[in-house]
Amino acid sequence: MNRIDDIKTKQSKLNTKYKLLVEQAYNFRQTDSALSDISEFKAIKLLNKLNRLKYLQRELFQSAN
Repeated sequence: MNRIDDIKTKQSKLNTKYKLLVEQAYNFRQTDSALSDISEFKAIKLLNKLNRLKYLQRELFQSAN
């Protein structure tokens, strides 16, 4: 169960960072499109990591039961 808790903690941190990057991308959209694109790209990369962690968490939970 400790491993699942570690994954949840990591997900929480990444989710907070993801929301910040999406908000930055939205705010930069009108003033600096290049910075908006960079923030959006970083957010997409974080979303990919979050999806992998979600999959890993599901696999660990199923194997624990």
